[in-house]
Amino acid sequence: MRSCGALLSQPLSSVVGMVSASRSSKSKRHFLCRACGASSGTWSGRCPSCDEWASVEEVHEAPRARHRAPATSQSLASFDGADSIPWPTGVSEFDRVLGGGFTPGSVTLLSGEPGIGKSTLTLQTAVSVAMSGAAVVLVTGEEAPAQVAARAHRLGPVPDSLAVLDCTSTEAVCEMMATVKPQLVIVDSVQTLRADSIDAGPGSATQLRESAAAVVAEAKRQGVSVILIGHVTKDGNLAGPRLLEHLVDTVLSFTGDRSDDLRFLRAVKHRFGPTTEVGVFEMEACGLQPVLDPSRRFLKDRTTGVSGSVVVSLVEGRRPVMVELQALVSRRGEQPTQLALQGIPTSRARLVLAVLERRLGLPLAGHDVFASLVGGGRSDDPGLDLALGLAVWSSLTDTVISSDVVACAEIGLAGELRAPAQIDRRLQEAYRLGFRQAIVPSSVSAGPTGLRLLCCSTVASAVDVLHPVLAA
Repeated sequence: MRSCGALLSQPLSSVVGMVSASRSSKSKRHFLCRACGASSGTWSGRCPSCDEWASVEEVHEAPRARHRAPATSQSLASFDGADSIPWPTGVSEFDRVLGGGFTPGSVTLLSGEPGIGKSTLTLQTAVSVAMSGAAVVLVTGEEAPAQVAARAHRLGPVPDSLAVLDCTSTEAVCEMMATVKPQLVIVDSVQTLRADSIDAGPGSATQLRESAAAVVAEAKRQGVSVILIGHVTKDGNLAGPRLLEHLVDTVLSFTGDRSDDLRFLRAVKHRFGPTTEVGVFEMEACGLQPVLDPSRRFLKDRTTGVSGSVVVSLVEGRRPVMVELQALVSRRGEQPTQLALQGIPTSRARLVLAVLERRLGLPLAGHDVFASLVGGGRSDDPGLDLALGLAVWSSLTDTVISSDVVACAEIGLAGELRAPAQIDRRLQEAYRLGFRQAIVPSSVSAGPTGLRLLCCSTVASAVDVLHPVLAA
């Protein structure tokens, strides 16, 4: 070991170099928020960026060698966009949500509750793509290859071009993409990946961030489409730092009620298309089957002749869907009113109830209000406002609305009815399913031949126009 005198006798530049080398040889120590990915040099019980409690953890990162590649620019006109044309997977509902299929070099993050069917959906997609002759690699970090093979054989024949890679190394996954260059890579799950350069366990905020960034970079270099399966927290949010959602191109949410066979695939974020499309699947013994006619599926068990039931025509992306909306209003006495909703946004429901109380004079105070879209559906379409209002009125007054009536309108604060988007497609779908009367805003002037339009300007007039219909 050098003495202090020997160290002081060295030139200043060499001393600075020795100190810098000594510091760089040590791993960096800092703290990272699991919720938002914010980094800081000190620990705190509450993240100063997102105000989340108990989300800051200490991480250690090994020093990295800095290599600066020469930066060169290219003319934007030199790219014709042919390399960004989506290729279909063969799973119709998956392709619908993605806007035609996967874009080469894109990374998709698929999240959902445990046991909802994420692995089944991705395995069926992998088989469908491999059936076309394309190379597909399934990276399994949670199950043994034998377990994956057993599930695949239960779903049907397994093509030879579908391979499995049993590893959790981020570097190995990137090396595989560079050498094999498959068309599709599925990682089950991203929480199991571990980068060797990070001194942290799999699933930690640092590992998730660095592993995802490495996979994204390699996927874009090789033009490989990647699906990362992610876990969700007990609150239903995607586990890991928020930065993970910003790194990928697409974030898909796979949801459903375990007591029901229906599953819904939605795009929370999609750089290559809209986020309004919804894919509908039904879980069967042979796997997930696309529901090509959701309207009939939602209405097949409908019971007529009861109060509090109205059918509404919704639009999810470019697809009109007919759903039954049910409401139940019960007396609660002196206790505070309870509002329980399923598949309906709370803000819209509170607005509709306030309008009913103020504009129609309905005595809703001291009553519990329960409302749901039957079949496990969920929608924030404003076109469901009128159906919700009529269902609540029907339940409160114990009035049965005719089974061939469909309601479709948005309710304003003054009680006026407004036409929702794509009203023509909504009415066409209603007529296709056998509905012959539609309560719509006064601004709607025409509909399908054979569908009687009950045009109303306010929610009060919608209630009034129902009386002749009920009497008939």
